[in-house]
Amino acid sequence: MTAPTLPLASPRLIIDDLRVALPKSADRPFALNGISLTVGADEIVCLVGESGSGKSMTAGAIMRLLGPSTPITGGRILLEGVDLLGLSEAAMRAVRGARVGMIFQEPMTALNPLHTIGDQIAETFRTHGTLGRAEIERRVLDLLAEVLIPDPVAAAKAYPHELSGGQRQRAMIAMALALEPALLIADEPTTALDVTTQAQILALIRDLQRRKGTGVLFVTHDFGVVAEIADRVAVMRGGEVVEEGAAAQVLNHPLHPYTRALIAAVPPLVPAPPRPVTGPPLLRVEGLSKTYRSGGFFGRGGRVTHAVKDVSFTLRRGATLGIVGESGSGKSTLARCVVRLLTSESGSIHLDDIDLSALTDNDWHRESRRIQMVFQDPYGSLNPRRRVGELVAQGPIVRGAPRREVEARVRELFALVGLDPKAVDRFPHEFSGGQRQRIGLARALALDPDVLVADEAVSALDVSVQAQVLALLADLRERLNLSVLFITHDLRVAGQIADDILVMKDGAVVEAGPTARVFADPHHPYTKTLMAAVPGRAWMPPVTAADRRADDPAPVPLGL
Repeated sequence: MTAPTLPLASPRLIIDDLRVALPKSADRPFALNGISLTVGADEIVCLVGESGSGKSMTAGAIMRLLGPSTPITGGRILLEGVDLLGLSEAAMRAVRGARVGMIFQEPMTALNPLHTIGDQIAETFRTHGTLGRAEIERRVLDLLAEVLIPDPVAAAKAYPHELSGGQRQRAMIAMALALEPALLIADEPTTALDVTTQAQILALIRDLQRRKGTGVLFVTHDFGVVAEIADRVAVMRGGEVVEEGAAAQVLNHPLHPYTRALIAAVPPLVPAPPRPVTGPPLLRVEGLSKTYRSGGFFGRGGRVTHAVKDVSFTLRRGATLGIVGESGSGKSTLARCVVRLLTSESGSIHLDDIDLSALTDNDWHRESRRIQMVFQDPYGSLNPRRRVGELVAQGPIVRGAPRREVEARVRELFALVGLDPKAVDRFPHEFSGGQRQRIGLARALALDPDVLVADEAVSALDVSVQAQVLALLADLRERLNLSVLFITHDLRVAGQIADDILVMKDGAVVEAGPTARVFADPHHPYTKTLMAAVPGRAWMPPVTAADRRADDPAPVPLGL
């Protein structure tokens, strides 16, 4: 079936008093409570807010992809004058892809792992058009070249797992733009990407939008991204639009307290003031190397990856060392070697005078409590079948601590990380992402460690929740005299908490030094590239957590 004829009109999209209901057991009656919004031709409108604000629900409503538990109960969605809510399901299927394209947040789950990239893009043409096979193949290669994927022929034959995260996202963009839709919806398309890849994707979307005249609704929680790409901004909270206007107006003169709170949470590209850290060296890593080997037949033709190459650093007691780099730079492998989740081939790891890399398994079991890890994914790192209090108590109990004492300690830890001590009997799914990350912190702190290894511990969080977790980490560091290894791909984030920075590329350290020096005078070209790729780097937030105007109302709760 062909897409219904849509008369030319401006704006491309009009959302009028849209309402989407939530189940009776939800915390509020409506996921979307009477929102109104427009997207014009040749315009990028950013929809900003935290998780649960209704951003993705708005995108799903436009595409008519919401489930029966969240029905649309009122309003209109006009695409170039045609009310999408009045179309039959067959007519709506013809609109999807042809007139409205969508880029999803996580391309690895949105792409079919059993089909090649070329086949999946070609399916769009086969579903909506009458092109022959040869013409479809040519169009697929043209699209892959247009989104700047190197070697389009090889990429078309590749399966999703054979491409990098940035290349998969580019393939999703190619698929969404295949039929030159009137409206493109981009639902958090850069959240999971490295800062350099993120900058490339943002520039690509802006360039394609200008050349093709497509209206873009860009969903994000990051005002840095907004500063980079938006023409207009709509800020959502609790299913309602609380502020809307031109990007320059909202970014530089925010009116609503919630908008001001979100902007205050954006880490500036300026490091925090240096702290006097006088503690002695606690953790010393010298000449650490780790190599991955895979594939091959009887040892021939295998793939060798030097994930960590001769890395050395020192972490002082009470200090935070930020380890920065893109995916594949070796950051996480280094962290896993330090906590002995991986075995390094060479080098040493000294905690005080103990060489951890030389310990037997039994000796390491005794010493491991001194180095604990907080993982990137707060959803995947907690056992969904066990109560959170049990998860936090597990470590001390395994090491022989009396259960009654541990249970009391767990409640103290919940209060320490800002959670209700009464929540220890709940399951992980009953908490938000920021709360789960706090539970991960409590679990790591249960063994009274000397060193905390935080592996991308805030990268999956909203920028506001991220700011709160960073503040919590800094507070715990001061109160407990912790030393922290902080792994991140974002220099903005590292600058807010790290005393010193280690920049990694292709497994090697390319730059190291005090945070203030690295920010003010980066020496290595790669460090300069990372700095230049930070979204919204030319925009200075007018409101920060430190200088919120005295006449502002009390800070708005931000979802923890």
